[in-house]
Amino acid sequence: MRPISFDNSYVRLPNTFYRRVSPSDVSKPELIRVNRQLADELDIDAEWLASDEGISMMAGCEMPNGADPIAAVYAGHQFGHYVPRLGDGRAMLVGEVITSRHSRFDIQLKGSGPTPYSRGGDGRSPLGPVLREYIVSEAMYHLGIPTTRSLGAILTGDKVIREGKLPGAILTRVARSHIRIGTHQYFAAYGDFESLNSLVKYVVDRHYPEINESQEYVLEMLSSVMARQADLVARWQLVGFVHGVMNTDNMMLSGETVDYGPCAFIDGFDEHAVYSSIDRGGRYAYRNQPGICHWNLACLAQALLPILGDDKGKALGDLENTLSLFPDLYSRSYQKHARKKFGLVTEEKDDDDLFVKFFGILNSEKDDFTLAFRRLSDISGGSDGVGNVSDLFQFSSRYRDWISRWKDRCNRDDTSEKDRQALMYSVNPIYIARNHIVEGAINIAVEEGEYGPFNDFVDVLKFPYLYRSGLDYYATPPSDDQLVTRTFCGT
Repeated sequence: MRPISFDNSYVRLPNTFYRRVSPSDVSKPELIRVNRQLADELDIDAEWLASDEGISMMAGCEMPNGADPIAAVYAGHQFGHYVPRLGDGRAMLVGEVITSRHSRFDIQLKGSGPTPYSRGGDGRSPLGPVLREYIVSEAMYHLGIPTTRSLGAILTGDKVIREGKLPGAILTRVARSHIRIGTHQYFAAYGDFESLNSLVKYVVDRHYPEINESQEYVLEMLSSVMARQADLVARWQLVGFVHGVMNTDNMMLSGETVDYGPCAFIDGFDEHAVYSSIDRGGRYAYRNQPGICHWNLACLAQALLPILGDDKGKALGDLENTLSLFPDLYSRSYQKHARKKFGLVTEEKDDDDLFVKFFGILNSEKDDFTLAFRRLSDISGGSDGVGNVSDLFQFSSRYRDWISRWKDRCNRDDTSEKDRQALMYSVNPIYIARNHIVEGAINIAVEEGEYGPFNDFVDVLKFPYLYRSGLDYYATPPSDDQLVTRTFCGT
């Protein structure tokens, strides 16, 4: 067995970017799950991870050679209100790994104890939020959506105090980096423009090396981040994912989804859907997510203004011109992914109206988001396909005219029925991280110490597009008494 081999670039930045932290013991670390597939992708020995030494690392107790644990500093707008210093208050970055394909990833422990940025908190996490992030982040990955991932989860053997005494746990999280819009805001707000410029150059080197030699690397970085974020949120919208806390400290420069606190997938479609218990005004409702993404990027642009040269008028104009491109970037990403969901390979000017009309009926009927698209896939070939969900969902008479129009549009497309159905089955999942099943698996683990439902669910979600007989439970929408209408951060 071989330990992780680290190469830590972030600690080579000035110490204004982070504070070093020391491992803190937990009483009885116990493995819940190791993500062996992800370990293989990272060239990490899964057997070592599951060993006493690996568990000790994931528990934050003992660090292997080469680890250099830190807590990073950042700021952020939380629900529109600026907080000048946040930082990793319940997480530590253990180090970075480089794969055989020369990709660099952070290894971070979430819930590992207090740091200099804990602001009086215990820095720990209850078991529930750890399992939630493991389930949903892996579900997102297998749906093809850029995301942080879960390498492992362990019990600490200690209790944490929230609404009562709850079992403590730690998640080992993997990301292309943990650099946020709020990281840039922190240095801009404190007037540390030298560090801000160093941060931008680091982001360019790590995530956008193709613009490394550009004289306009600051603006081009903003453009590149904007394109990734526009595409990310378009993908969220088209699987019915509601993030719940789109604060600027939860928006990554890598373009990955991060922070699976009060997130949820929509069951019966509602464009105003809000699940987060702390989003009382609906700021981060489903329909608002593209606009909030644009707003957050404007905050990034504002932070970058001081390092764009002495001519502030020109700099401001350049930033405004760059930001003005977001609606078109988002629209193009959305249309590209939407066409696949509707089985279209060519483009016509009225396609957007076709899509809008479908969502309008879906919203008025409050039909299940996931099953509606899967059922559309079933009928796209002219007969029920191999992914049949007819026992779970049928279109009402209100869809009749729309379906006729859609079939006419499909007939003008340059593809066969067989290929169209294969395309739709490849992008319209049958299994998602349904809120009531997530909650059920968490409750059984927390209350009974039984991880079978959690493990089974994670395994089902590895193949979200593949219909498998005997798994209707995972595709079935919640009954009225199973509906989850509020989700919680919990950590």
